[in-house]
Amino acid sequence: MILSSSRVARRLRIYACFAALLAVVTVARAQGTDTVTNLPARHGIAVANLDTSVKPGDDFYRYANGGWLARTQIPGDRASIGVFSALADRSGKNVAAIIEEEAKSSAPAGSNARKIADLYNAYMDELAIETRAMKPLEPHLAEIAAIHDRRDLAVALGKTLRADVDLLNNAVFSTTNLFGLWVAPGFSDSGHYMPYLLQGGLGMPNRNYYLDDSQHMKDIRVKYVTHVAAMFRLAGLDDPEARAGRVDALEHAIAQTHISLADIEDIAKANNLWSRADFTAKAPGLDWGAYFESAGLSQQEEFMVWTPTALTGESVLVASTPIDTWKDWLTLHLLETYSEVLPRAVAQERFSFFSTVMSGVQQQQPRWRLGVGVVNAFLGDAVGQIYAQKYFSPEAKAEAQAMVANLIAAYHKRIDALTWLAPSTRAEAHAKLDTLYVGIGYPETWKDYSDYEVRPDDAFGNAWRASLWSYHREIARIGKPVDRHEWSMTPQTVNAVNLPLQNALNFPAAILQPPFFDPEAPAVVNYGAIGSVIGHEISHTFDAEGSAFDSKGRVRNWWKPEDHAHFEEQAEKLEKQYDAYEPFPGVHVNGKQTIDENIADLGGVTAAYDGYRASLHGAESPTQDGFTGDQQFFIAYAQNWGSKAREASLRRQVLTDGHSPGQYRADIVRNSDAWYKAFDVKPGEVLYLAPDERVRIW
Repeated sequence: MILSSSRVARRLRIYACFAALLAVVTVARAQGTDTVTNLPARHGIAVANLDTSVKPGDDFYRYANGGWLARTQIPGDRASIGVFSALADRSGKNVAAIIEEEAKSSAPAGSNARKIADLYNAYMDELAIETRAMKPLEPHLAEIAAIHDRRDLAVALGKTLRADVDLLNNAVFSTTNLFGLWVAPGFSDSGHYMPYLLQGGLGMPNRNYYLDDSQHMKDIRVKYVTHVAAMFRLAGLDDPEARAGRVDALEHAIAQTHISLADIEDIAKANNLWSRADFTAKAPGLDWGAYFESAGLSQQEEFMVWTPTALTGESVLVASTPIDTWKDWLTLHLLETYSEVLPRAVAQERFSFFSTVMSGVQQQQPRWRLGVGVVNAFLGDAVGQIYAQKYFSPEAKAEAQAMVANLIAAYHKRIDALTWLAPSTRAEAHAKLDTLYVGIGYPETWKDYSDYEVRPDDAFGNAWRASLWSYHREIARIGKPVDRHEWSMTPQTVNAVNLPLQNALNFPAAILQPPFFDPEAPAVVNYGAIGSVIGHEISHTFDAEGSAFDSKGRVRNWWKPEDHAHFEEQAEKLEKQYDAYEPFPGVHVNGKQTIDENIADLGGVTAAYDGYRASLHGAESPTQDGFTGDQQFFIAYAQNWGSKAREASLRRQVLTDGHSPGQYRADIVRNSDAWYKAFDVKPGEVLYLAPDERVRIW
């Protein structure tokens, strides 16, 4: 992925972290104004965003973005702001127009247009939500209260299972369920869908929030317990503080069973095929028969277990932790998941902790913006079909496809030029590129929502049914042939993704617009901006994770040992380069955790540069605003990452995200020989690396 999927567009999941999904859409500034520069729109690099008082070789990120950073304030309802959020503003405005149009229409019952209108109107009816109070939860709370023994508990836990994980899109854990389920092509049989299970069960983002011993994390844990008690109090439960303490202790124990994000991305550690009998033998404590039956998976004989130590550890906790504590845990996660369609006090309490405490956001977004997020999350393809037709022209698609072809050709040339690759390894790499599916703008087929019931007066029910609809859709695919052209993003999503198990890329329409992709801008700027994004996603095909898959999406070692050793050596150099970055005193970027994205950034900017130079056919790109073509290319790349984040949000990113913060993504150029030449970077400048220290992979 090009962007932090946990902040803007993790494959919009309608089930996990419900509140987070409601905050992805924001509003654009006045027409005719560039939302990135805050100045009248222009074509080319944003000169006004530069700070030329900074030497490019000392801080290239600030050189390219310092002017923008100096004049930009983070709005009160945001954790961060930047180029991607500006595009999300624009996309959100367009989606809002679509919803408004459908809401005014007289579309027939059951049609996508009517469902869009009814879903939005139900969410916007705050009076109805307040009037119903906690009544929508009553039958679900009664089910939890009726749990009397371990078998009942297994049944209840099985009922909560949702397909709320997308491992290769960085959604690496489930926060609503004990375990997370992902349905995807099999590691060995990539032609059929397979169920994957992995760690889950935490309320906070990941294990670091429970186990990190820094004072910052200790303070957050204290506030989390206070938040949990407040949620119990709002639900009308007695002794909320004691309940909160028990749940916090349970989640701390769960966190101790979890593995790190860096380890999760190690495919070799994830390749664990378990039979039904293996669960009882390797993870005793949970009644797996009752669990799978209530989850609708009683006929499934094999699962891929991504995090076996966590499943084993969490199963032990099911047997050893008092049932009443598990009942409190189930209650809390029910409240958290559906807080946005419960009375305002519940939603506000969740916002106060997860947005204010954890990300520094000071105020909630207007209700209508959140409503747009709900529609995008629950009926994303229904909206996307209209969005693509209205806002993505055939001409734009053709231009983007041509650029993709140029970038793939650049990768082929780079592979041929790599002297360290054995002929057999080189042939396999070419095969991956030759069979790579690249989706541009929108999918070839759309989701069918005919079985999803939407009522205009039932916000909670719409959310509950959406969760089940998506889950049943996913488990129904197990064992069926894989659609290698299936998309994991909607057209209105500002992001891009590589799907290793499908050997495929998705570039949604919403990212193929200015400033990333501007048909009126010089070609060099488009190559630096969207070209590097395209190159980034292609490069994921060959990063530490992607290189474990062959051209058919199977997990297979197609490397010669000496080739892999060279790759690992270069990757380790890049890890150390990023380990040295320190956004806060004592808080470093995790080079291992971010290695795949850093490799993709390096490969992306390198291939995009090659593609740009090849497009000139030996000529030089015209100088514009006093900058040479090569300078424009690298500035356009660095301006992709112009952003400001609140301290809490940036700290959270460093701990939980597979992407490095924007300023360090921009500085990947210090590994490019062409960048040194373009800006005359000399020894002694902060970013300078001697030629033998520069990382060269693809």
